[in-house]
Amino acid sequence: MNESYRRVVGVIAFLVGLLGPAVPEATGQTALLIGSNADEWTASLQELRRQARVVVVVPFGMATDGEPYRWLVRQAAREDGARVRIGRVVSADEVVAPDRIARRIEVSAAAAADLGQAGTRVAHQLSAINVTATREDLSVFRTATPVTVLDRHALRVRGVNGIVDVFREIKGLDVEGVGANQRRPLIRGLQGQRILLLEDGLRLNNSRRRQDSGELPALVDVTGIERIEVVRGASSVLYGSDAIGGVLNVVTRTPEYGPGGGRISGSAGYRFSTVDRQSRVQGSVSGHVGRLAVRAGGSYRHAGGYEAPGGRFGDVELGGDMPVNDTGVDDYSLSSHIGYRLSEGNDVFIRYQRYRATDAGFGFVDPSALGELATVQLLFPRQDFNKISAGYRGTMVRAPVADRVDVVAYGQSTGREFLTNVDSPLPNPPGAGVGVETINVTDLDSYGFRVEANKMIGGLHAITYGVDLFRDRSTNTDSSTTTLWFWSSTDTDSRRAAGAQCDAAEHGTVHAGRGECGRPYCCHPGSAIPGRPAVDATDRTVVGAGNVLVRATDNLNLVASVGRGFRSPNLVERFFSGPSPEGRGFWTRNPDLDAETSLNLEVGARFRSRALYFEGFLFRNTIRDGIRIEATGDSVDGVAEFQNVNVDELRYSGVELSAGVDFGYGISLEGSYTRLDAKNVSDPDDPVLDTYADKVGVRLRYTDPRDRIWAEYSARYSGRRDIPEGSSPVGAFVPAFTVHALRGGVRLIGGQHVAIGLENLTNTLYAEAPNVGFFRPEPKRNLVVSWRVSF
Repeated sequence: MNESYRRVVGVIAFLVGLLGPAVPEATGQTALLIGSNADEWTASLQELRRQARVVVVVPFGMATDGEPYRWLVRQAAREDGARVRIGRVVSADEVVAPDRIARRIEVSAAAAADLGQAGTRVAHQLSAINVTATREDLSVFRTATPVTVLDRHALRVRGVNGIVDVFREIKGLDVEGVGANQRRPLIRGLQGQRILLLEDGLRLNNSRRRQDSGELPALVDVTGIERIEVVRGASSVLYGSDAIGGVLNVVTRTPEYGPGGGRISGSAGYRFSTVDRQSRVQGSVSGHVGRLAVRAGGSYRHAGGYEAPGGRFGDVELGGDMPVNDTGVDDYSLSSHIGYRLSEGNDVFIRYQRYRATDAGFGFVDPSALGELATVQLLFPRQDFNKISAGYRGTMVRAPVADRVDVVAYGQSTGREFLTNVDSPLPNPPGAGVGVETINVTDLDSYGFRVEANKMIGGLHAITYGVDLFRDRSTNTDSSTTTLWFWSSTDTDSRRAAGAQCDAAEHGTVHAGRGECGRPYCCHPGSAIPGRPAVDATDRTVVGAGNVLVRATDNLNLVASVGRGFRSPNLVERFFSGPSPEGRGFWTRNPDLDAETSLNLEVGARFRSRALYFEGFLFRNTIRDGIRIEATGDSVDGVAEFQNVNVDELRYSGVELSAGVDFGYGISLEGSYTRLDAKNVSDPDDPVLDTYADKVGVRLRYTDPRDRIWAEYSARYSGRRDIPEGSSPVGAFVPAFTVHALRGGVRLIGGQHVAIGLENLTNTLYAEAPNVGFFRPEPKRNLVVSWRVSF
């Protein structure tokens, strides 16, 4: 153990001594052991062999996804006659004030004493830590709201292509969109701007995205992620507008400070998949010299359009493999993070990141294969994203009003081109048709500032408070070209002639500012479009939440929560006017939209023991003044007119269940079930739910005792869901389907890891429920191979 760790452990030992009777002495009854590396954990195992009744291992200085830690968990569980409690107090890159360390040790020690008195045998790894649900480090088991946490290990072993790829296997979550770049999350049936996308607690949502699509998670490089935290349910009290249905926070990796000297580490990797001929390379390097810590990383990806398998799905029948066009991408990500330690527990940092993608589309198949005539292409020829952030983090402030202070400011710019190309034949004359090409160019600049402070009271209670402000400035240019063509032919030749062409252009600058101070929240969008009057609107409301957790037993927590959410209409909902992206209607603006508010209610329970865990929630989220796109009954240039309007009430409800069992010998089984229901209360015939109605997932996994080999089988069943007839080529309902996958991996010498996955094992033709209206089937059987080396 190095000198710095010795000093900290000395402080911990002193604090442990202050705990008195809560920590029995290590005399063969109960042992409290503090370790920071594999050697000290080996010593912990030796203590087990001395027949200590209970051992509490407090790893200090290494994350819980490290191999030595997982090995210790398995070995401890195999020690006959030992009753073991394993918990993490502090991770390698975490700085925690001494009083909080003491509190964490006290909790673990008290648990150890309880176990010793009960005479039970327990080997348990504490729940993953999340920050998003409460703005404080808290284990999922002790959180009074539904939370899902996925660490980088969970993403890595699945060889994911993007951040949300694993969501379909998780209760309450789903994904809209297809392809390498355009997948977006759904939480409990809500999507787009009703979900707040964060990166390190800073919002990526902006005022220019469509309500039903939202910002791209692909902006954050999946290879640089520490973990993903998902809060299922309204969280506006912590995050303001857009968090009406849930929050997805992507926590990125940061450099680690170390004692004296210097150290450099890094990784490199490669991923290949057969269905889209995709290649992705990535690399990162991290190090520290004295008080300076640096991390840099990046990745490059080339993916072609994939193919869907032949088969039958509802009324759609494909005779063989079918290309799904515009599902590839060429993109790259770059990031750098520089931190400087002013003193123990006081750090400053600056971070820069860049993302660029070309030719990423929504995907479409040959319309003739679907019995349709029109071709609809939705494509982003260019997407650019740049962000710079700087801040201060103090974890040992010791001020009368705060023990911890976080201050961060950021600026980000987004530039993109969006192409809508609709080609449709006309009944007369034969061979005639019309093509409409619309190009939107958006340049969006966002600026934000956040201050957050925390104060511990009595060592048991925490008060978190702060302010979060941001401003969006959007400049947009729209151009539309309509082309009529016709064909004439004889027995000997044919020729094409272009007919009437009409061009129109519209441009303007729109400003939007949003601010939050305490509970009120407001939005002030305006319009500077030439020839149109300026519009000024202010949306404000009071939001709040109440959460209760009852510790029924040491292994069972009962939770209940109520929260009020809020979402201000964005610029697209209020001001957009033009053809719909699918080419089936014409949208007109509605600057008089009211803000959405919601009331989210849920009750649930969490149980865990050495070999079993269970979690279940019942929820209902009622959205007042919900914004929906509805037909006005009029037409524009012969096309049906639609407009965003407020409806009285949208109601989303359901049940989420998950369970897992550890059979020992490295074998575990997990399962989940989700039931979702949604309706427009004022119009029950209006379809609201854009995802599955029922979902069942199961996963069987084996890991050998030394963690050198692992293998898993997973299956997901999605039940049948009725949809309005005529809304999709699949028919009046989305058929049920089951998808299977096999995955495995091996750890080689020299820090190398190889993983192999076979997705859609049975080569089934299917489309996810959010993708059947504009029909986009999923890929055929796909082999994914990834390699990674760490140094």
